[in-house]
Amino acid sequence: MRNRENSPKRVKKPWPTKEAMEQVYEMNLWGSGSSTFYSGKGSHDPTIVNPYINVLASFFTSFKNKLTVCDLGCGDFNVGKDLVQYTNTYIAIDIVPGLIEHNKEKFEMDNLEFFCLDMAVDDLPSGDCAILRLVLQHLSNTEVQKILNKLTGFKYVIITEHIPEGSFTPNTDIISGQGTRLKKQSGLDVLAPPFKFKVKEENQLLSVALNDYDGVITTTLYTLF
Repeated sequence: MRNRENSPKRVKKPWPTKEAMEQVYEMNLWGSGSSTFYSGKGSHDPTIVNPYINVLASFFTSFKNKLTVCDLGCGDFNVGKDLVQYTNTYIAIDIVPGLIEHNKEKFEMDNLEFFCLDMAVDDLPSGDCAILRLVLQHLSNTEVQKILNKLTGFKYVIITEHIPEGSFTPNTDIISGQGTRLKKQSGLDVLAPPFKFKVKEENQLLSVALNDYDGVITTTLYTLF
């Protein structure tokens, strides 16, 4: 287990994004699964989830020494639970307190830790790799940039986004909450303006076309140094 003295510090201040995400779960805005907390089809549809787990498991196991991974925006942990075994330490973070408490009770592994943090505001734990799966697409450009600024200590950053199929205008701004840029025929591209995310290398790991609703879900590995 990690040294609690080195645990990330949380800023004690209410933020609208926290309230918006709490409402998402309270009102089942991403659908109602079998659990009190349900992160939507993107976290439960096998055609989306299974290829993602496979490609990340392959990446994690390619290292001689297991990585410390920070799952930023872990949601109901239906995906993360299958990745913990491939890591040295798996640190799962979300902004909704009730969700984190639920996850702590439901998922217990020796190398797994949960923290309730606002990624745009609070200090993040250190690690080798940060993964943000279908998270940034729900946030305003201002919050996205704040989070990107905090990722410079990770050597690897893996970002998954639901984007329009074909060409589109990237990074149309939105208000943080349930929705995404898809309704504006836009999607997130962290290497395009207005963001200032500097990387050494970019490598698309996965692209899943969606048959039942518009768009493509892409997973991209960024090597920062």
